[in-house]
Amino acid sequence: MKITVIGTGYVGAVHAACMADIGHEVLGVDVDADRIRALASGRAPVHEPGLDEILARTLASGRLRLSTSLADAAAAASTHFICVGTPQRSDGQAADLRYVDAVIDGLAPHLRPGSLVVGKSTVPAGTAVRLGARLAATSPGTEVAWNPEFLREGSAVEDTLRPARLVVGVASAHAEAVLRAVYAPMLRAKVPFISTDPTTAELVKVAANAFLATKISFINAMAEVCDAAAADVAVLSAALGADPRIGPRFLQSGLGFGGSCFPKDIRAFAARAAQIGAAESVEILNEVDRINLRQRRRTVDRARELLGGSFTGRRVAVLGAAFKPDSDDVRDSPALAVAVAASREGADVLVHDPQALDNARATCPELTYASDVPKVCDDADLVLHLTAWQEYRKLNPASLAEVVRTAVLLDARNSLDPQPWWSAGWTVCVPGRPLLSPSALPSTSASSGRGGEQCMPS
Repeated sequence: MKITVIGTGYVGAVHAACMADIGHEVLGVDVDADRIRALASGRAPVHEPGLDEILARTLASGRLRLSTSLADAAAAASTHFICVGTPQRSDGQAADLRYVDAVIDGLAPHLRPGSLVVGKSTVPAGTAVRLGARLAATSPGTEVAWNPEFLREGSAVEDTLRPARLVVGVASAHAEAVLRAVYAPMLRAKVPFISTDPTTAELVKVAANAFLATKISFINAMAEVCDAAAADVAVLSAALGADPRIGPRFLQSGLGFGGSCFPKDIRAFAARAAQIGAAESVEILNEVDRINLRQRRRTVDRARELLGGSFTGRRVAVLGAAFKPDSDDVRDSPALAVAVAASREGADVLVHDPQALDNARATCPELTYASDVPKVCDDADLVLHLTAWQEYRKLNPASLAEVVRTAVLLDARNSLDPQPWWSAGWTVCVPGRPLLSPSALPSTSASSGRGGEQCMPS
């Protein structure tokens, strides 16, 4: 099939490249000429495992082409995917739909009858119906459908090529047939295909994000309770996750979520619910947001306490800048939020990240960055583990202990094995778990986080 993908940021670049890789003729369109030139040279706009290889392959084959013109898009195909951003509005918590609207308005004069415009952007419930009426007024015989994306940064290529499910919101048999043809390879692989109305499809996406965010904030709230009760959130989480009704995924306590999706999506969901008279139904999301943001403040408070009550004149090594591992995305990064807060309180902060240093420098130029972990940790009074990169699990605690001034680790992501750090003489603090200090008796169970006083008493 011939399709277009309008918007070639994170979602659009992945969708365009993957659709070309399964055999479609794809035209990627973006108003950002620099981005289009970069893509044409094979450079992805984001760090995403596997994307560069697919870009190279599909560009070389000619199945993926690029343009800055919506007129080109309308001429190239009759099926168009909208993948532009829907950021939070500057004047409130609702989603800013100006870019989605601009695509509809720009495409409308050029569309041929029978064209299908398919939204993938995350939007408030009712957006597709509104856009469909708007499009029909200027381009009779065209329609709008919604096909939300469920991509995880760091796994986006896999999630596109082998999705857990496909959800399409359509108003006609024609639209469903077109989308079944687009995703034919996935359907042959028995991927569940859920066809519904456009509004329900929109709600599936925001409800999924809201549920996952709630699960993350719930276990972080339990970590706060564990701090107060002198309990161990890691054991609590494992026991909860063993229940098949709950499951272990998204039940890892830590610094909380960030990025360009969860925070703004749950806020936009709550704002839209209020607009349609259902504010009480999603009141829980406001508390989910508060709990999540509180983890950043609690991490700063823990770090300050471990430094004796003040950051002033102390050197702090930060491991991680991206909002999550396997990504170079620093948008609403909890790691950078903590690093900046420590810096503003007088700490000398040095930051390392395997992929996100360039984006971090551009976002937070007041911090100091280095591409070498030992250099970042040199003469440090405290090491903060803030992004759960696999590389950090492979660090040698004994070697790092030789370069720091004080061997104190705050694992705010609760993802490092504390035993080797403790054995190498480190004091290890993990939110929601008892403190492991070198003075703790060897007979205690280090592997379960036991063996010392509470990390941060209430």
